Amino acid sequence: MKFFRFDEKVAKSITQYDSTFSMSPLLLIEDGAHIGCMHIPEGGNVGEHEAACDQLFVVMEGEGWVYGEDGVTYPIQKGIAAFWVTGESHASGSETGMTVIAVESGKLKPEERMQEVTLQPQNI
Repeated sequence: MKFFRFDEKVAKSITQYDSTFSMSPLLLIEDGAHIGCMHIPEGGNVGEHEAACDQLFVVMEGEGWVYGEDGVTYPIQKGIAAFWVTGESHASGSETGMTVIAVESGKLKPEERMQEVTLQPQNI
């Protein structure tokens, strides 16, 4: 058995797109897919950008907000995931901090395994 760290102490600071968060890489899969742990601090954000590939944003701890191509902001919390398709403009952030597992690949189909939910928009 082996053990690996992925907490904030080993995370890389990300400032691209005026972002304020850190990322701990978890896996890089042969087909180019990658998985990472995002540490979004209190008041932090992932700045608006286009998805380079399909992205599943899985909130593991905390709460925050997300928006996609339509610019409508939705609250998101532990136990909820957001999904953006390749090329979709999107952003996220948190006033209180959140930990997110990000899965990025050109072949994601979360609807095949996850239960879809409807969220109500919010003003931020």
